Amino acid sequence: MKKILLLLAITLLCNCHNQAQNNPKQQAVIEAEPVVVPLEDGKARAYFASGCFWCVEAIFESVKGVDESISGYSGGFTEHPTYEASNTGKTGHAEAVEIIYDPDIISFSELVDVYFGSQNPIQVNGQGPDHGSQYRSIIFYQNDEQKKIIEEKKAALAEELDATIAAEVYPFQKFWVGEDYHQNFEKRHPNHGYIRNVSIPRLNRFKAKFPELLKEDEKH
Repeated sequence: MKKILLLLAITLLCNCHNQAQNNPKQQAVIEAEPVVVPLEDGKARAYFASGCFWCVEAIFESVKGVDESISGYSGGFTEHPTYEASNTGKTGHAEAVEIIYDPDIISFSELVDVYFGSQNPIQVNGQGPDHGSQYRSIIFYQNDEQKKIIEEKKAALAEELDATIAAEVYPFQKFWVGEDYHQNFEKRHPNHGYIRNVSIPRLNRFKAKFPELLKEDEKH
């Protein structure tokens, strides 16, 4: 019975993913020209989706050269998405983060390494216990150079693992900042059950894997 339920769950997830890909509005997002976000005060911005944004925000904020990580939504076709709407899976968006970083300290290529190295890269439509298209992995590019970096790293990882990498590659269009109560959630709610059981273990696995990329105060 457990095997049957597992197969049904996998089928539902795949169907959800396929429906999104077959949606003309979603396809238009995938095929759009990327939007370039200009430097501001010497700082660049990058955009990633990798499961729950509480987890991803904390991971990137532990990385040297990253000034701030902001939780929100991207990759969909709906204007002004909310947490409740995104959770239906009908907006096309995934929970995402905006990374504000100093390109003189950390490169976009290294941020992609952080991205792939801080998740289960073969899990489709989710990370860990979180399932659904709103938790799918997406990596956004703003120009051809970034797209090449992403595709080369994704191909190398697929060869290394001998598996299909789940992350989708989208042209960046727009990032919608999430609700205030989601921002810095892990730092503000360290005793929250999800944070203790999912977010912090995921962050610690990343820290153990990439100690050379951590800020000094994160090396403990």
